[in-house]
Amino acid sequence: MKQWIVRKGTPADVPGVMQLVRELAEYERAPNEVTNTEEAMLRDGFGVEPAFGLFVAESNNEVVGIALHYVRYSTWKGKMLYLEDIVVKENLRGQGIGAELFEACLRYCLEQNYAGMTWQVLDWNEPALNFYRKYSATLDGEWINGKLLASEIRKLNLS
Repeated sequence: MKQWIVRKGTPADVPGVMQLVRELAEYERAPNEVTNTEEAMLRDGFGVEPAFGLFVAESNNEVVGIALHYVRYSTWKGKMLYLEDIVVKENLRGQGIGAELFEACLRYCLEQNYAGMTWQVLDWNEPALNFYRKYSATLDGEWINGKLLASEIRKLNLS
């Protein structure tokens, strides 16, 4: 029997969300890369102009899974939902929590009349790749991700 519920996230969930973010960073071999804080997540997700939306899986009053998403705009397709991360506590993976979080995002995408949903997955993360393949998702290995962090941008002296 299912022992969790999936619902929209609230400010009270942020400590549990950050715990899962740190767990994800460990799994993705980048534990020192997390610089986000609970305070920033509260401001950015639940302030005047929320930058992200959140679904959580809860079991016994504990956040055991998250799906963090936001709107991105495609010049070719229009409004798209971007799934930043799905994370499920390691000891609870394989029970359907991730699928339920993913499907909550898919339903939300349709409810908002977006053109679709996009996300990224590491090329070595076979469990995640197999998960998305079950949905017949297009997994495009052609595009290369780019980024510049604020600290790197400052070094460019763009004045």
